[in-house]
Amino acid sequence: MTTPQGAQSRAETPAKSIAVRAPSQAPARYAALDLGTNNCRLLIAEPDPAGFRVIDAFSRNVRLGEGVETHGELSRAAMSRTLDALRICASKIRRHEVSRCRIVATEACRRAANARSFLRRVRRETGLEMEVITPEQEARLALAGCAPLLEAQAESLMVFDIGGGSTELIWLDLDGLERHRVAGLTSLPFG
Repeated sequence: MTTPQGAQSRAETPAKSIAVRAPSQAPARYAALDLGTNNCRLLIAEPDPAGFRVIDAFSRNVRLGEGVETHGELSRAAMSRTLDALRICASKIRRHEVSRCRIVATEACRRAANARSFLRRVRRETGLEMEVITPEQEARLALAGCAPLLEAQAESLMVFDIGGGSTELIWLDLDGLERHRVAGLTSLPFG
């Protein structure tokens, strides 16, 4: 799958320059990194009998999308702040010997004219290979993140994911068997 900016999907592969554990070592560790319009968030976890146990986390308000709406590009200051945060994330991923990670970027990188060059710089300076996800992918990931909160008795639900640069709306039809069907979704370029 190719994203609008031409970056390859990295859903099932570790970042290129990030050290990967040998499969025989236990426990496996997983990372999720979300680079949004305002925040950079990292979560590292390992399997646990009850699900997953978080072993490290990081969150920083980087304001990557600052000025994108006005100028159509990521500013130097925003890119610098973001690179500082991504260096910390890359270090944590290496230190915890993550076996698999997913690293996504959202609305600011979908919109900015200079996003491709910024993402090349990220890869060069941190080893992190960012996947710019589509609005639909972002909505489905938001839905997956809140799935445990869904009311089993409900016939239908509306899920809102309000981010810094976009808002996703997901309409669900539920069948009572803890299954759901996405009846509709949309992403609005407002956050």
